[in-house]
Amino acid sequence: MSTPNDSYGQYPPANQAAATQPSPYPEQPAQGYDSQTTSNAPQGATHHPPEHGRKKKRAYAAGTFDLGTGANVATTNQSPLGGQFGSPQPAIVPGYGGYPQQDPQAPGYGDPASVYPSQQSVPASVGVGQYQTPEPYYPSPGAPAGGGVGGLTSGVSAMHLGSGPQPAQPAPAAQARPLVLNQLYPTDLLSQPFNVSELDLPPPPINLPPNSSVTPSPDANCPPKYIRSTLNAVPTSNSLLKKSRLPFALVIQPYAALHDLDDSVPVVQDQVISRCRRCRSYINPYVTFLDHGHRWRCNMCNLTNDVPQAFDWDAAAQKSVDRWQRHELNHAVVEFVAPQEYMVRPPQPLVYLFLFDVSYASVSTGLLATSARTILDSLNRIPNADRRTRLGFIAVDSSLHYFSVPKDSDEDGETSMLVVSDLDEPFLPVPQELLVPLSECRENIENFLLKLPDMFANNQSNSSCMGSALRAGHKLISPLGGKMVVLTATLPNVGYGKLEMREDKKLLGTSKESSLLQTQNSFYKSFAVECSKNQVSIDMFLFSSQYQDVASLSNLPRYTGGQTWFYPGWNAGRPEDAIKFASEFSDYLSSEIGLEAVLRVRATVGLRMNMFYGNFFNRSSDLCAFPAFPRDQCYVVEVAIDENLSKNVICLQAAVLHTTCNGERRIRVLTLALPTTTNLADVYASADQCAITTYFSHKAVEKALSSGLDAARDSLQSKIAELLQTFRKELAGGSMGGGLQFPANLRGLPALFLGLMKNVGLRKSAQIPSDLRSAALCLLSTLPLPLLMQYIYPRLYSLHDMPDNAGIPDPQTGHIVLPPPLNLSSERLVSYGLYLIDDGQTQFLWVGRDAVPQLLMDVFGITDRTQLHVGKGTLPELDNDFNERVRAVVQKSRDHKSRGVGSIILPHLYIVREDGEPSLKLWAQTLLVEDRVDQGMSFQQWMGMLREKVVQ
Repeated sequence: MSTPNDSYGQYPPANQAAATQPSPYPEQPAQGYDSQTTSNAPQGATHHPPEHGRKKKRAYAAGTFDLGTGANVATTNQSPLGGQFGSPQPAIVPGYGGYPQQDPQAPGYGDPASVYPSQQSVPASVGVGQYQTPEPYYPSPGAPAGGGVGGLTSGVSAMHLGSGPQPAQPAPAAQARPLVLNQLYPTDLLSQPFNVSELDLPPPPINLPPNSSVTPSPDANCPPKYIRSTLNAVPTSNSLLKKSRLPFALVIQPYAALHDLDDSVPVVQDQVISRCRRCRSYINPYVTFLDHGHRWRCNMCNLTNDVPQAFDWDAAAQKSVDRWQRHELNHAVVEFVAPQEYMVRPPQPLVYLFLFDVSYASVSTGLLATSARTILDSLNRIPNADRRTRLGFIAVDSSLHYFSVPKDSDEDGETSMLVVSDLDEPFLPVPQELLVPLSECRENIENFLLKLPDMFANNQSNSSCMGSALRAGHKLISPLGGKMVVLTATLPNVGYGKLEMREDKKLLGTSKESSLLQTQNSFYKSFAVECSKNQVSIDMFLFSSQYQDVASLSNLPRYTGGQTWFYPGWNAGRPEDAIKFASEFSDYLSSEIGLEAVLRVRATVGLRMNMFYGNFFNRSSDLCAFPAFPRDQCYVVEVAIDENLSKNVICLQAAVLHTTCNGERRIRVLTLALPTTTNLADVYASADQCAITTYFSHKAVEKALSSGLDAARDSLQSKIAELLQTFRKELAGGSMGGGLQFPANLRGLPALFLGLMKNVGLRKSAQIPSDLRSAALCLLSTLPLPLLMQYIYPRLYSLHDMPDNAGIPDPQTGHIVLPPPLNLSSERLVSYGLYLIDDGQTQFLWVGRDAVPQLLMDVFGITDRTQLHVGKGTLPELDNDFNERVRAVVQKSRDHKSRGVGSIILPHLYIVREDGEPSLKLWAQTLLVEDRVDQGMSFQQWMGMLREKVVQ
């Protein structure tokens, strides 16, 4: 290769480009994604050293290519039928998050100023139809949640807030309905195709009228990381909601991290909890104070309640306090320390009962040894602040092996094993010594975990009585409640809940495949419901190279607030497998969970919680029971409009009553206020495409389990066509010419629905084992929204030509900057490129067949592509700038915390050569949602089919 240019991309040197054609970036400032003119200078030119002490860059191009053909040069504005690489494309403008600079003369709705005018002000005089155009459509970062028109800060001076009593406010119903909500910006899906960057935009803002909340706090409305509504402007009548064909549902994720330290929420410590006498809603920023502040009117049911005497008094300091500083009047998300009346019994301790599979499969794959070692290494991480945490251990093969661990103070510190062979009525040999306090038995627990693998090292049994073990475990911990943690690599094949090998490859891809997704034995559902009643939650860690019947076993977590983790083909002999499980299991053990929890959602009169989706037991019409409340799942609640809504603001309030890991009874309260509207255009303009997709993901899983995969896919296809037809008929005047009109804020919906239909859980294929499918369905119905979006529509990053600031910390935030994501199409891949494809569960590093030796040397430390170790692996740590940046991007792509979600998942990284292992390459290509793979259609075919259905 000739002397390299100073560029990762495939741009010609700057002087050559200047000589042949005018600059393609006439309006691009030198900041942003770093000016190309400085980084592309040939070696002989004066070169300013890059920031951050980075070394000089190399070129990884296979030759000289036309300017503007790199994957990172443009990310949109390709013809829906697929533009060619090499055609000039618009440059990315810094600040638009990857949106192209449109031709200012071009007609239509495509320019960022009209579609996403958050970047520049819109003249107030401009209007569409009878609407006055609002202030910025998507608020700039840092704006209050209710930004734009009607923000919470306006009119604060009129509120006379202070320590004195507040003047009576008019009831919300008497206020004038706000004139301006989010503006509707129609866009043509065919000429202005969806760009993946749009999935990172915040939901349409919630525009409340001035003085909606009693304090001017910017935190008075619930942030989207905790609750997202499918509609941020709610129809006043059920008939208008039906007319829109849009769902009204909440996506609720009460916790945004695995640990309180990573996501602090204000805590009301004084145990003064003011609730409505009638509907039992908690006082919140949207109530109205009356009678010189002595009484408050409930914003849900309008009942007037007395303010508690202690509301303005600090009992600890024995002095009066300023009411307007109270957390519950300033924060939409708040946690109350609950007094005695919120407890049915003393707070339960944290209990973990581990059920180890010790059959031949578990021992030979290293599962038993790795599990025991990880628990041993994680004892300090298990929450135990109140020193009441208890652990228990049962080993399972054809018999049950109980372990009685003595206290450290006992002179005879040997753990004794008690074997029970009666599987029909397993009894507890010494019940009081099987669940032991971690603090008092720490040394003996450590000794036991060190010896456990050796106890069964020569076990040849292939039997597993896990069903009987679960019943015995339930009997052991039901007096207290707690977690049963199942670690198994064998199908339960003896005793209770016995399962058969029923996988039949001839059924895959046929209408009979759905039978494999059903529970094989009713024991798993009925037993799970019994566990839920006794505050026992079950988590399943399933490892198998054989059929495991995930469909049956996943019922245990589904009804007890647990989760199913599936590790197909796992073997501790591969370091990547051992590290992944040990990391995830350790993070799982360290997570703070809520115990004996219940979730209830209340709402303004006229609204009713209709359907609930997620892993829990629906105890009554509106109460969801969780023996343990996890921090890495979300829940969907469908809302029905039973009566016409007269208020211009409605409120919804979710409350989670739970016991913390350290024995404190608490109530986490989340309050969301939304404006109402009588106008269909407002409903569509305020619809949240990611929340809508999450709702239909849960619906599709339910449909797949009840009616089959074909019915689930058909329902998704007919739903998106119905929405496009409704928009055309009701809001686009019925005529669309050759286009396909839809609101800009919903532009990603067709791509997300296609991604959902192509997900491994729902995809039409004869190649997907039913265990993999069942595990994917578990993820589709539990993943928090940001991770679900990535699982449905994975991330694709171009690494060989990533911008200069990608892979290094941002000077302002300190976070690693990711390259702009690309749409999931093979048209984005060049043969000499290096790409990361990441669906949040698995990462693929794609190496093009023409990757140059220098790129291979910098990233992998080899020069010959055939030497590349493909498959599961890790990136070597090499002493060069580019290797560091690639590793930083791979690592940052796994960062859940910065996205406001808790997750223990550590994705596997697979190295894929474009001309390498065909099955691995095919697996990576199935993530390219916009391509035609397996039996699914391409994005262009999908849009063409939708257009035909809409025009009919």
